[in-house]
Amino acid sequence: MHVIDTGDIDVYLGLDVGKGEHHATAVTPAGKKAFDKRLPNTEPKLRELFAKLQAKHGTVLAVVDQPASIEALPLAAARDMDCPIAYLPGLTMRRIADLYPGKAKTDARDAFIIADAARAMPHTLRSVDLEDETIAELEMIVGFDDDLTGEATRVANQLHGLLTQIHPSLERVLGPRLQHPAFLALLERFGSPAQIRKAGRRRLVTLLRPKAPRMAERLVEDIFTALDEQTVVVPDTEAAALIVPSLAGSLAAVLDQRKLLAGRIEKLLEAHPLSQVLIPMSGVGIRTGARILIEVGDGSSFPSPAHLAANAGLAPATRNSGSSIRGEQPSQRGNKQLRRVPLLSASAALGDPASRAYYDKKIAQGKHRTQALLCLTRQRADVLFAMLRDGTFYKPQPARSASPNP
Repeated sequence: MHVIDTGDIDVYLGLDVGKGEHHATAVTPAGKKAFDKRLPNTEPKLRELFAKLQAKHGTVLAVVDQPASIEALPLAAARDMDCPIAYLPGLTMRRIADLYPGKAKTDARDAFIIADAARAMPHTLRSVDLEDETIAELEMIVGFDDDLTGEATRVANQLHGLLTQIHPSLERVLGPRLQHPAFLALLERFGSPAQIRKAGRRRLVTLLRPKAPRMAERLVEDIFTALDEQTVVVPDTEAAALIVPSLAGSLAAVLDQRKLLAGRIEKLLEAHPLSQVLIPMSGVGIRTGARILIEVGDGSSFPSPAHLAANAGLAPATRNSGSSIRGEQPSQRGNKQLRRVPLLSASAALGDPASRAYYDKKIAQGKHRTQALLCLTRQRADVLFAMLRDGTFYKPQPARSASPNP
């Protein structure tokens, strides 16, 4: 993200955007209002406004308070009309708003502050470049992927529950691999223990082999061993036989969607310059790297690693009860998405020797596992901040043996 040059701007247009309509305020370089009205969130009305300001004043700088989400259409229309575009970061805007009279939070006031800040404090603006648009698309896709993850968990839990209800032994075989395409194909075709047994070993092997070539025969033997452990048919088995195939098909469809999204996320991530900084870091995969770019960006929104940790709620919160119970737990404040990413990344990084050694050192110092993981997460957040700030690559550190001393 770069500071934008406003030297050739003839009018500054601040847009406080909304889903159905925006409030638009334009000011001249002298600070005089040239436009101050609401307008619908439609391309014809946006183009009409840009054309009117261009005809009367000249070059129009269109400014919003964030470069993604519902700002997409105004920015796209402005770019197509050859208007320079920029955004005023939300945190910066909130700080600047304190300099203006009045405390009321209105669309008109916000639009004016955006326009006037662009005029008087151009150094606070950021350009909307390809990197921002990449992050905007990532945010949309990752958000949908999060929804699909929740849906997959919900459907899988339903399947676990039904299988446990009608045949616990069969669930013990299928449950741990329930999201494997081979088992989903099996349950989509045969929804009850009786149907599975009736299909026979040979037919099941033929069904499973394309999706699990090396273990199809062993899986079938495990399934029939489980089937032999229960001779009674519990109530509702027949009803479950109608539901299980539908749930298995739904889960398979959700997982297929996630695979498609993962491919697009990977391409977008590879197109972003900072991906080369993020991906080599242990514990950072495609989806984690995408979430870091969305929530942290290049780190310029955070003055220091401590600010990043505070915003993520990574600073440990002390819990005291008199003098007998003390402990440090993760703070419940801060951006939950921003906190979730480094915590998951730190958990995944425990396979890295250096990260494991640091974690073990904290355990040896007397910290509980949650506390030790929080310490590792904070350390990795500091490293991540420095990498993003400086554009430097992750360098694995040699593991050090655990020691009770800090």
